Amino acid sequence: MSAQQMLKVYVTRRIPQEGMKLLQKAGICNLSVWDSDEPVPRAELLKGVAGAHGLLCLLSDKIDAEVLDAAGPNLKVISTLSVGFDHLAIDEIKKRGGWSTWKPLWLCGYGLSGSTVGVIGLGRIGLAIARRLKPFGVKRLLYTGRQPKPQAQEVDGEYVPLDTLVRESDFVVVSCSLTPDTQGLCDKTFFSKMKKTSVFINTSRGAVVNQEDLFGALSSGQIAAAGLDVTTPEPLPTDHPLLTLKNCVVLPHIGSATYSTRGVMSELTANNLLAGLTGSEMPSELKL
Repeated sequence: MSAQQMLKVYVTRRIPQEGMKLLQKAGICNLSVWDSDEPVPRAELLKGVAGAHGLLCLLSDKIDAEVLDAAGPNLKVISTLSVGFDHLAIDEIKKRGGWSTWKPLWLCGYGLSGSTVGVIGLGRIGLAIARRLKPFGVKRLLYTGRQPKPQAQEVDGEYVPLDTLVRESDFVVVSCSLTPDTQGLCDKTFFSKMKKTSVFINTSRGAVVNQEDLFGALSSGQIAAAGLDVTTPEPLPTDHPLLTLKNCVVLPHIGSATYSTRGVMSELTANNLLAGLTGSEMPSELKL
C-alpha cells in the first residue's frame, strides 16, 4: 500500500507491544502515538486525531463531540482499550453514522421452546445433539434413519418417515453419514416440503446437500434460514452464492474443534493404526 493510501490511526497512549506490533505489521496504518504512560493532554488529542481514520483510546480519554469534530469525516472506527465505554459519547457517535439504534425485531429468529426438531440420523452424534437440545424446551423430537433406535427413548424420540420429519419440523438437523443413499439427499424436493419458518442445519457432510438447491430455497424464502458446519468444497470459495445470504451462517467445520476432542481423536487414530499393525482388534474399525 502506498503512503497516500495508508490509513491514519491515532493512539492516545503507549499500549502493550502485542497490540502495537499488530498495527505495525498490518501494513495499512500510518500510526501516530502519544508515546507516554500518562494521559494525552486535551489539546494534543484534538490535534493528533485530526484527519484520522481510526482512533485507539483508553478509558481516561473523553471522546465527545469536540473530538469527533476534530477528527473529521474520515473517522471510521473508535477502538477502546477497556471493557467500559462510558467515556464515549454514544449519541454523538450514532449521529455520525456509527451505530444504529436497537430495534424490537433486530436480529430476531425462531426459538427452540415448544418447537419440533427433526434429526436425520440418530447415531452417536445425532443422539448427542438431541440430548443437548431437550433442555431448551423442545416439544417433539422426531428422527429418521434405516431403523428405529432403542436409545431414542432417552430423548423421547419419535421414529418417523423422512417426509413426515421434513414437513413437521421447525428445525431440521442433518447428522447422518455420507453414503450413496444420502448423497444429495437434501435437494429442491426436500426443501420444498419444509415449512417456510423452518431452519436447516447440516453438521454431517457437505455432499449430503445440493447447495444450489439450498441457495434457491434460502434466497426465495422457501425456508427461513440455514446453519452449515460442512460444505462442498471446504472451505467455500469467498465468492460462493451462499456466503452472500443474510439467512445462512457458514462455519469452517469446527464441530469437534476443542483441544480435548482433537486430542482424543488423535489418540484413537493412533491406537487404531497400532492395532491394525499388530493384528489386534481395532477400537474403532470401519466394517467393510
